[in-house]
Amino acid sequence: MNWLTSSIEYPGVTGLIEILILAVIFYYLIKFFRGTRGAAILSGLVILFTILMVATKFTNLLILNWLLQKLMVYLALALIVIFQPELRRALAQIGRQGHFVTGKARRAQADPIADAVLMLSSRKIGALIAIEREVETRSIQATGTMMNSEVSAELLASIFYPGTPLHDGGVIISDGRIAAAGCVFPLTQADGLSRDLGTRHRAAMGWTEESDTLVVVVSEETGVISVAYNGTLKRDFDEAQLRRVLTAYLSREIRNLWPVGRRRVREDNGQLNFIFEEAADE
Repeated sequence: MNWLTSSIEYPGVTGLIEILILAVIFYYLIKFFRGTRGAAILSGLVILFTILMVATKFTNLLILNWLLQKLMVYLALALIVIFQPELRRALAQIGRQGHFVTGKARRAQADPIADAVLMLSSRKIGALIAIEREVETRSIQATGTMMNSEVSAELLASIFYPGTPLHDGGVIISDGRIAAAGCVFPLTQADGLSRDLGTRHRAAMGWTEESDTLVVVVSEETGVISVAYNGTLKRDFDEAQLRRVLTAYLSREIRNLWPVGRRRVREDNGQLNFIFEEAADE
């Protein structure tokens, strides 16, 4: 920690370069973690680190300063464990920079997905559709049947018709194509969930807790449409809301529509504001 405080006290050219590099690193960390569940943890750690740095610099807390220096290595390892999902997502994003799909093409995918979901909802046919973005889903795809088919409302709907071989599992859409069907999604381990949430809803929440995937669920009992993203499940979407959230996600504008927090959906001046609440309270 002494190198940082000395750089701040006696900047010089080298010190200014170090401060600039740290500023860039912190900027991209904040930018990446913004909108994730790790954002609050990161903010708390930054505040705690700043307080301790100031305390050890301008006070005579020698024991605390010695202890912090000894614990820095262990703290770094702890951060890797704490932010493992976010780090995995960041590395996956770096590794997939070569996979380019235009924003227009992504937005065009929203219509057939929405059409299929609405068709299944009107007939009360259960469905589970996941849309991959940056974090690859090959391990989940391996649990189902590989397809690599064009996205169409008719094909998506036919997969979930009762009696078909793949109707009980989930569908994964990757790079604008139906990658696999009949897949098994991990279930959420969250406590205090509503008892009326079925396996599909828990699977949707479970997978989105540690990835940037968006999952659409259709209830087999009621036909109600739900959407899970960032570990949060929102229920009872109508057609306009469904199309809007799919378009926002596929055009990478989901954070503008689905901010962090647990609130309820409402309509304000024709614009959807997602305000989530705990599923158990719904």
